[in-house]
Amino acid sequence: MFGGVASPPDVPRIVLADDHHFFREGLRGKLEADGMSVVGDAADGEEAIALSARLNPDIVIADLSMPGASGIEVVRRIGANNALVSVIILTVSADAQSALEALTAGATGYLLKETPVDEIVSSVRLVATGQTVISGSLTPLLLESVGAIERSPASRARQRAGDLTARELEVLKLIAGGADNAAIGRELSISRHTVKRYVTNIFEKLGVASRVEAAVYAVRAELV
Repeated sequence: MFGGVASPPDVPRIVLADDHHFFREGLRGKLEADGMSVVGDAADGEEAIALSARLNPDIVIADLSMPGASGIEVVRRIGANNALVSVIILTVSADAQSALEALTAGATGYLLKETPVDEIVSSVRLVATGQTVISGSLTPLLLESVGAIERSPASRARQRAGDLTARELEVLKLIAGGADNAAIGRELSISRHTVKRYVTNIFEKLGVASRVEAAVYAVRAELV
């Protein structure tokens, strides 16, 4: 299905791919209410890939398990065709291995459908700004599944971690524990805006681009 209305240049253009019609329509309503533009939707993976090639969206939101082509295949093939299109996997699967596979394939997000819809919409906004998003509950599982994270460069990692302030270290430890910005704000009694500033500073100081990378860094530096 196609959406034929052009979007202003600063409005994220999105393709939805899920074999459940009512889920697509519900998410479409929430995204459009937030000012984003859903330019097309697909009921299977092959259609999602074709729509991405035809409509050139900013973001494709795809289920992990779909007829035609899986969400992982959608990530790989869209990335091969146009690396500028971000793909978010939105799924019921809380399996860390699936999340790792999706992220390794090039997904810029892995979110669980149980996530409150307002948080899903906020996460899509973050991806539109170039960030990677992962459901907080998956972060500890991802770190555990990595398993063989090398601790040999721990001293080097601790050197960079030494540039962090005491509060930034607190925030980093909470990130490694799977907390999202809202949870960090509640835990430390600070605003979301302040949390966002700390997270940005942590990313810059550690030279990482995502919460998972920051969490892995914390493990390597033996901070958690």
